[in-house]
Amino acid sequence: MPRTKTSPMHLKRCSTEKLREIFNKYATQEVNGDLYMTSDDFVRGFLGQSYNEESVKLLAGIADTSKDGLISFAEFQAFEGLLCTPDALYKTAFQLFDRNGNGSVTYSEFVDVFKKTDLHAKIPFKLDGPFIQLYFGKDRQRTINYAEFSQFLHDFHEECALEAFRMKDTSGSGFISALDFQDIMVNVKKHLLTADVKDNLVAVTEGHKVSFPYFMAFNSLLNNMELIKRIYLNATSGNRTEPITKDELLQSAQTMSQITPLEIDILFQLTGAIHQTGVWWKRRKVIEKNRRIVYGDLSSIAPEHYTKHITTRLTEIKAVESPADRSIFIQMLESTYRFTLGSVAGAVGATAVYPIDLVKTRMQNQRTGSFIGEVAYRNSWDCCKKVIRHEGFLGLYRGLVPQLMGVAPEKAIKLTVNDFVRDKMTDKQGQIPRWAEVLAGACAGGSQVIFTNPLEIVKIRLQVAGEIAGGAKVRAWNVVRELGLFGLYKGARACLLRDVPFSAIYFPMYAHTKAAFADEEGYNHPLTLLAAGAIAGIPAASLVTPADVIKTRLQVVARTGQTTYNGVIDAARKIMAEEGPRAFWKGTVARVFRSSPQFGVTLVTYELLQRMLYVDFGGSRPAGSDVAQTKQELSKLNPDHVGGYQAALPMLNGIETKFGLSLPRFSSTLKASSAKQAS
Repeated sequence: MPRTKTSPMHLKRCSTEKLREIFNKYATQEVNGDLYMTSDDFVRGFLGQSYNEESVKLLAGIADTSKDGLISFAEFQAFEGLLCTPDALYKTAFQLFDRNGNGSVTYSEFVDVFKKTDLHAKIPFKLDGPFIQLYFGKDRQRTINYAEFSQFLHDFHEECALEAFRMKDTSGSGFISALDFQDIMVNVKKHLLTADVKDNLVAVTEGHKVSFPYFMAFNSLLNNMELIKRIYLNATSGNRTEPITKDELLQSAQTMSQITPLEIDILFQLTGAIHQTGVWWKRRKVIEKNRRIVYGDLSSIAPEHYTKHITTRLTEIKAVESPADRSIFIQMLESTYRFTLGSVAGAVGATAVYPIDLVKTRMQNQRTGSFIGEVAYRNSWDCCKKVIRHEGFLGLYRGLVPQLMGVAPEKAIKLTVNDFVRDKMTDKQGQIPRWAEVLAGACAGGSQVIFTNPLEIVKIRLQVAGEIAGGAKVRAWNVVRELGLFGLYKGARACLLRDVPFSAIYFPMYAHTKAAFADEEGYNHPLTLLAAGAIAGIPAASLVTPADVIKTRLQVVARTGQTTYNGVIDAARKIMAEEGPRAFWKGTVARVFRSSPQFGVTLVTYELLQRMLYVDFGGSRPAGSDVAQTKQELSKLNPDHVGGYQAALPMLNGIETKFGLSLPRFSSTLKASSAKQAS
């Protein structure tokens, strides 16, 4: 299954011509007729980062392999290529420390860079201690190559945490206070902390002292959250919504990894603290014993990746600062936003499958049996060929205009109501019970009938009008005038009988199918959205075909000699008596082939529009799309960041978030002048 991650192996190299054009745009230094980028050109101009002077030189040195203070086009292009490699993050970090550009890192080079980081300023590390000697030798003259340096970076940060614990544990008791624990995590391990974890560091300890084993297990848990996610998925057979207990997670962990019981205990303590209620701590032992967690709990704890999926956004608006700021007006705006996008998505989906819908309608309206005249169409394919032969290709789109006029509000209200009810039924952990999913779908199906029925009756009469050779041309407005307001709702009961169970089946199945198709991050590629929408439409469309047949017969004008019907029950009886039970399943294939792809196209359009036209109302987002962000919002990237440079800022963030090596930036008072200079 294809994935669109921004991991370097998935980035495509940019053409030399395009890179040359971008390089010339930012390069300001000319030497012997050739253009070069200065450190400021590269970091502040091209990358748009407001680091201080020392940091700018360090970061520019990553691309400046000749270490002459200028970046040539060859070096600019070479760094773009490096960013496309699978281990780009480690290579970028290595080149940051390789100050001489000779392919190895010396002790002095490491110390020179490390002393400029925020980490060293907060937790002074013993740079001549036994850990350093193990890597650089007792006399610290040994150099480290790239492969060894990658391991050194991994181990070094863990050693920093141990050093911090020793500093806080002045008595050597093996315990530190809860506030010291918070201080170490915020200063040394902040790259592992989500907002939820950071806010509950003291709460999770209940104010008690923190032992060294607890400290190590806490850090190990945060380092291994991606592994914990896989253990969870192993326990639930890939189901991201199934709640599991501590014992079930422990059993799965024993078969997959060396995650310890203490780490699992901490995991459940953290999720409990994050979702605590007023009585949670008082009843902690009782609740912990029966507590269950879901995949969403793990996502709220797992450290942010340095790079994730790239989502191209055309707009990005933040309507509220936090969910707590959601007012009634904001919620109304959110529903209007969803309604508008649903209208566009519905029109796209209806147009894509309209010819199939026309064939389905004519097949369902065709009467058979002893009281009925000659059969016009042998099957759906025969119907399609005859329509093209006698009415032309555009005959397959007869009645499309009123369909589009009605399908926009129809699909929009269905999608909006389903989302609205699901939001109201979803708990604080982001979970919704199955019955609530079915209820949300049923509400969506029932609400759409006010638009669906008038649309359907006009569309159907236009679709069957072409069956009568030489007949008077039927127009939508004439049908509306003939029927009147109440006539437009003829067959509404049958329409409800069809639409309510359809949506009650469709939306829950779509949600679970989409979750099953998501990747390990829970992200859905557009193709998986399309597949989920199409698959969910198969049972939903086929199982309600009898109601659709009855609705069609009630809404079509009976021709001379044809049976007339007086309501749903009467139609069902007469169809059964005259044509047998098989008549209720007429057009099933055409209906499935129409509804399944239509809803697939509609849902993928609806969700992609929400990704591209992003507005944060503080409410829920479609599952499978929220992962498409990074700490450095990729949607805000300079359009000149092409090819490998799409990952340039995530890689720099990665050096900070994965290795904790933050480099000083300008103070807030200098940021504005820096941005002005860069522009």
